[in-house]
Amino acid sequence: MHAMDTNRQQKVNRLLQKELGEIFRREMQPCFPGIMMTVTFVRMTPDLSVARVNLSLFPDKDKTATLKKVKEKTAEIRGLLGQRIRWQLRIVPRLEFFIDDSLDRMERIEELLGGKE
Repeated sequence: MHAMDTNRQQKVNRLLQKELGEIFRREMQPCFPGIMMTVTFVRMTPDLSVARVNLSLFPDKDKTATLKKVKEKTAEIRGLLGQRIRWQLRIVPRLEFFIDDSLDRMERIEELLGGKE
């Protein structure tokens, strides 16, 4: 992998994180009432064909069901993304969504360490 590739990947990661964040905040909000969705990070494959999108969901008791619902809307989300980035990227990457549970893990670690009463 060339340094230019990683730089390009990082730029695309940031672009997609920003645009997908807006899509979830605006267009997708009615589909997920009461849930704040944050795109915590995006990792592009080296060929920029696939974007692995990590989502933080708050507050959400059933993250698995919400993730399933997000995945069902992938085509719609990808379409909205395509409209936003058509001048920056030649191809709209395939989107794969994952739950970012790092905050949950941090809270759990704090609990285990006795940081929370």
